[in-house]
Amino acid sequence: MAENLNINEIWANLLKKLEAQLGPDICDMWLKPMKLIAFDEGIVKMELPNEVWLKTVKDRYEGNLIRAMAELTTAPFAIEYTLAARAEEPKNPVEALLQTPQPKTAAQPKNSPLNKLNPYYTFEGFIEGPSNRFAYKASEAVVKKLGERTNNPFVIFSSPGLGKTHLLHAIGNQILKDDPSAKILYMSGEGFVSEYVESLQKKTPDAFRKKYRSLDCLLIDDIQFVVGKEGCEQEFFYTFNSLFDNKKQIVLTSDRTPNQLALSERLSSRLLSGIVAEIKKPDLETRIAILRQKRDSNNFDIADDVLAFIAEGVQASIRELEGCLFRLTSYCSIHGITATVSTAKEVLADIINIEQERTAVNISQIKKTVCRHFKVSMEDLNSKKKNNAIAWPRQVAMYLATEMTSLSLPEIGREFSRDHSTIVHAREKIKEEIEQNPFFTPVINQIITEVKAVGNS
Repeated sequence: MAENLNINEIWANLLKKLEAQLGPDICDMWLKPMKLIAFDEGIVKMELPNEVWLKTVKDRYEGNLIRAMAELTTAPFAIEYTLAARAEEPKNPVEALLQTPQPKTAAQPKNSPLNKLNPYYTFEGFIEGPSNRFAYKASEAVVKKLGERTNNPFVIFSSPGLGKTHLLHAIGNQILKDDPSAKILYMSGEGFVSEYVESLQKKTPDAFRKKYRSLDCLLIDDIQFVVGKEGCEQEFFYTFNSLFDNKKQIVLTSDRTPNQLALSERLSSRLLSGIVAEIKKPDLETRIAILRQKRDSNNFDIADDVLAFIAEGVQASIRELEGCLFRLTSYCSIHGITATVSTAKEVLADIINIEQERTAVNISQIKKTVCRHFKVSMEDLNSKKKNNAIAWPRQVAMYLATEMTSLSLPEIGREFSRDHSTIVHAREKIKEEIEQNPFFTPVINQIITEVKAVGNS
């Protein structure tokens, strides 16, 4: 029993059992860098090198860890994870990346709106490609002709993780570079709502309005969070009008187009009166260029063939693409090895395998499988018919498209000749049925299996 052994013996026994379960390669790669630091009063304390290890062990190997530990003790226990302490100065560039950057810029007043901009997001650091070229060029044009009617308002929309926040900050940073006295405010949609509610609670609406309506440029990220909050949406509309009438620049980002946001008609028409730019998923060449820039700027020792492997395997999100690079480089740095394609396949298996599954499935496979399962024709599925015998299979197909493909909601909507809100409604309705009806889950799982079988045939 574990209670009668010391820490080193417990850990040696655990590793022996885990190696038998998972094999020596995985054990060497992910589990041996961990440390068992305590086993006291039912708490098993494990120390891991960094956040990468914590996520990987919890997601992939925690079950094995619990089963192995249960064989060593009859007492109830729980696993508690801690991260290894870091020195004040990072020992390698990966550790520097895992820490929050602290830009070496002059201190600004605590309540200055300028301190909300991230100085690392610039036009120079943004990789331009076919998928984002219009949004990038339009962003540059906004800075050159600030507040002019042809560029105001400017709305950038895309799925998460494709670079719209980067461009938003780049606009603000470039304006300040050209004119340090400019009044710029970057704010998230949630932050705007929170400040508005706080102004009502503290009875300071005038101060709230003065803050936002005296700006030269207002940058709001994820404006969709303002939607449906009537008082806040109305306040934003009046703020918008005040800035617009005074020829001040307004730049917004969203996860969908303005006419898909369910805003009031007057605000939606206002947003559509300027420039609306979409950022799509980057192509392979752009993804490789992004990874090369990250590698070169951080002096990572990683070859182009490894970058190409990552770029081919991760297509849906730039954020996830960069995360894979940092994760792989962190692993190789800790183990003192050079990154290879073989290493990348193992370290990034959980991400790349899922990506490959998602990109291997297309809407046509889903539609055909759903039609066959529910015994409806493709013509009916694609029609405008709303009777339940047709609408329900159609909603199932829409739900599966959101779960099994890497397409954005607007892209899925186009595949079904429906707008974004219809896809969202279908997704939520099927999710609710899965949660509430235990007999429906096997049905969905069976259809998913059939869709994958079509893709592999």
